[in-house]
Amino acid sequence: MAASQDLKFGVAGAAGRMGRALLAEIAGAEGAALVAATEAPANPELGRDAGELAGLGPLGVALGDDPRAMFAAADAVLDFTTPQATRAHAELAAENGKILIAGTTGLGPDETAALGAFGARAVIVWAANMSLGVNLLLGLTEQVARTLDQDFDIEIVEMHHRHKLDAPSGTALALGRAAAQGRGVSLDEVALRGRDGRTGARPRGAIGFAALRGGDVVGDHTVVFAGTGERIELSHRAAHRRIYAAGALHAAFWARDKAPGLYSMKDVLGLSG
Repeated sequence: MAASQDLKFGVAGAAGRMGRALLAEIAGAEGAALVAATEAPANPELGRDAGELAGLGPLGVALGDDPRAMFAAADAVLDFTTPQATRAHAELAAENGKILIAGTTGLGPDETAALGAFGARAVIVWAANMSLGVNLLLGLTEQVARTLDQDFDIEIVEMHHRHKLDAPSGTALALGRAAAQGRGVSLDEVALRGRDGRTGARPRGAIGFAALRGGDVVGDHTVVFAGTGERIELSHRAAHRRIYAAGALHAAFWARDKAPGLYSMKDVLGLSG
């Protein structure tokens, strides 16, 4: 049972890999209480105890399929689902004045714009990656790109598990945006995604992407600055999903007393300025 001062959490997509990691993180966090967990209506795990899903034993919260009920019960909802679901959850957060912490990747311009619009009535924190290390890597990437000129080619290499649906990863794209910002250009104008066949010479100033998939890799990202005679590589490797779950909870507690708006992990970690 939640104490009156506990932050009450709901988890969307609770039966997935990240969902189960979020359930476990909430269960072990001081000042946090799980009050709701949801999945898509056809999910075979519906009705199971959320604690059993996370390998913790019963927590007294059954996996349901009603996001409206979840937003009514929770103070904050953690969402690592799909772009379409995250947009719908942002709308519910705005309707109910609740916190939404979204780590969903693959959002298009329409979904991103919707998060900004719904942020006028809710506290929404969205980040392609919620780990402290990755967000520091974003800052370093921007700084190095600002320092080095176009004699240094930028390549971003990422690897994830075989089940990941989008490529390049949201984190890789965020790194590309950081590099482009450092150089004062638009990523859309310089991004080079994938190579096959006789491609010709590498365009000067391009930011290249390579996406690898296989095994159970949680997430590896490397930004390569390749010059003549020297190369700089900035890397981050995630050993388990708990780093993302811990970051999501950290963001939720940070958001507890914030005004409505669309925030990033740079805001949460005090890296914006």
